[in-house]
Amino acid sequence: MAIRVTSTSGEGERLLQRFKRLCVRAGLFRELRRREHYEKPSERRRRKASERIRSLRRLQRRKARALKRD
Repeated sequence: MAIRVTSTSGEGERLLQRFKRLCVRAGLFRELRRREHYEKPSERRRRKASERIRSLRRLQRRKARALKRD
């Protein structure tokens, strides 16, 4: 995964902020933290199952809010 930040002005601080934002959006920091320690296959399956449940619940809440607005 390549993350590129191009500069038009040359302000280093703004480039750094843009780079950090792109890394967060790409999930790079989360991936690095996850790979920091070995994860057993059973733990990986359990984590992925809980992530699926969490994403389904989030989707249901979003749908309920959208229906409530209408």
